[in-house]
Amino acid sequence: MTSSHFSHLVAACLLALHGAAFAHGGEDHDHGPAAAPLPATGTTAPQRLADGSLFIPKAIQRQWGLRTVRADIRDLPTSVELQGKVVADANAGGRVQSTQPGRIEAPAQGLPTLGQLVRKGQVLAYVRPTVSNTERGGLQAQLADLDAQQAIAQRKADRYAQLKGAVPQSAIDAARLESEALRQRRQALQASLQAPEPLRAPVSGVVSAVHVMAGQVVDARETLFEVVNPAQLTVEALAYDPALAQGVTAASTSVAGTGTELQFVGSGRQLREQAWVLQFRIPSDQHALAVGQSVKVIATTRQTHKGAAVPQAAVVRGAGGDQAVWVHTGAEKFERRTVRAQALSADSTALTSGIAAGERVVTQGASLLAQVR
Repeated sequence: MTSSHFSHLVAACLLALHGAAFAHGGEDHDHGPAAAPLPATGTTAPQRLADGSLFIPKAIQRQWGLRTVRADIRDLPTSVELQGKVVADANAGGRVQSTQPGRIEAPAQGLPTLGQLVRKGQVLAYVRPTVSNTERGGLQAQLADLDAQQAIAQRKADRYAQLKGAVPQSAIDAARLESEALRQRRQALQASLQAPEPLRAPVSGVVSAVHVMAGQVVDARETLFEVVNPAQLTVEALAYDPALAQGVTAASTSVAGTGTELQFVGSGRQLREQAWVLQFRIPSDQHALAVGQSVKVIATTRQTHKGAAVPQAAVVRGAGGDQAVWVHTGAEKFERRTVRAQALSADSTALTSGIAAGERVVTQGASLLAQVR
């Protein structure tokens, strides 16, 4: 090796040592946990990295239909979750009851079926009165007595009519009226013994309950049919905070993942289970609610709080019951954030902590990300 080459080699070594000393001189060596390196280029399978974040290739993101929204921190109305129950509107629902004991008879078109549309006043069934042998004997005795009285009154009226001129007209008219009155009394008693009672629909709507069959013997005041109008149902919810009785501005409920808006009607002044009863009206018939169904009501109040509104599908629950969302932090990287979420409406949630403004929160496909191992 020549002296010239040796000199160049020594200079290069000194330069390398000087650079290393400059890089570490006066520098804090505690850098904290480094971000987990991404998988090698060309990897096509989703993976969970060492720091808990996820690597999801673009192709998988499109296949899973992942969607995100930027978190917008702003003032949102405070909502509370109430337990409610669907009930029929008193003005648009009714019960069909018998006023006397009897046997059910079907009309010409047959007994109504569940879900059948009926109009107000339509005959749903007949109740043929049932009487015991003793009662029947007493009624027949009354009929026989009325027959005898009516025959005597009729002969009297006929005799007075033959003596017209000799008998005052007032006496003739009185005899005729007495005979007619007895005849009508007999007809009324005969009808009560044999004529069936028609059971009519109290309102127009849908038959929601049928409790009878043809030939069934029923008691008086027994509920036989129930009719409701699906377009005029209401929800009754229990509120344990008296302030909610006057502070509700809007409400909604969700059935099978579909949100339904509710209109606040008012609150009663009588406690039920030590709670105020709040009534809401369902303004449309485009819903899957049924009378007697238990629902969760999200009531919006006049109070506000800071938060970011996201769809409910964005929030997932961990094994310990904690609430979390997935944040899209890179082109193919997603991180799990523990948050505090509060229901905002039937289909949206307010993130009140754990998220920063502008971060992209996964709103569709979050449950798929939670399954990556």
